[in-house]
Amino acid sequence: MTTPTASASGTFYIGGDLPVHRLGYGTMRLVGEGAWGEPNDPNEARRVLRRAVDLGVNLIDTADAYGPEIAERLICEALYPYSADLVIATKGGITRQGPAKTEYVGRAGYLIQCVEMSLRRLKLERIELYQLHRIDPRTPLEESLGALKQMQDQGKIRHIGLSEVTPAEIEQAQQIVPIVSVQNRYSLADRRHEQTLAWCEQQGIAFLPWYPIAAGKLLKPDQPFAQTLAELAKHHNATPAQLSIAWLLHRSPVMVPIPGTSQVRHLEENIAAADLNVSSEEWRKLEQAASAPA
Repeated sequence: MTTPTASASGTFYIGGDLPVHRLGYGTMRLVGEGAWGEPNDPNEARRVLRRAVDLGVNLIDTADAYGPEIAERLICEALYPYSADLVIATKGGITRQGPAKTEYVGRAGYLIQCVEMSLRRLKLERIELYQLHRIDPRTPLEESLGALKQMQDQGKIRHIGLSEVTPAEIEQAQQIVPIVSVQNRYSLADRRHEQTLAWCEQQGIAFLPWYPIAAGKLLKPDQPFAQTLAELAKHHNATPAQLSIAWLLHRSPVMVPIPGTSQVRHLEENIAAADLNVSSEEWRKLEQAASAPA
């Protein structure tokens, strides 16, 4: 059996100068339910991180709000000292009050603290990609991104990205600081951000889809395209989840999926999606099924 490798997904240059394999790994599911608390199996969590790197993943997406702080700590415990080509992308701007309970905070002083503490937890001198986790409606965007630009000017951030934004918001942000990535919720069955994806394609900006299979919820039999997806997966000796990840890679050259898992077995399955060879006609049929009315 061939060992899967993330390199089969191809390479994308974030910001034009930061090469990553297009199939990355997201760490939200490493921690407790609702992104709150320690993982059920900390040793397995560290094994997942090490195995991801073994399989060619060189983009790991995390955030200070995962745990909170726990995912960043686990990354450092498992992978430090880091390989030269490993990009750890982290985020700040969300506070967490409990499982799945959040509040957006974009004040300059708070974001500067977020960057400094992520640097400390990850044992990094510079964060290669730092993403504003959410735009805080109570704080002017100029203040939030101005703080990140200040950290960039100090050499503590290389590139800056955004999360859950519209094209208009990206354009507003671009007036303050260059934006190289957008991380929005997107999957085969959840395509609310098509306009943002199209904008990113035009601008050559990385699009990191989070919740790419909605933790499996989008693959349940009651979904209108579930049968088509299952049949196509069976034809390719793959799982529906693998097909969903492969579709993201097929969907756009700026797409950089970051599927997450807390188990090595599932990680290996996800990475193997990069090797699937699905025809354009098969993708067309699947997209038609996914677009059909429920």
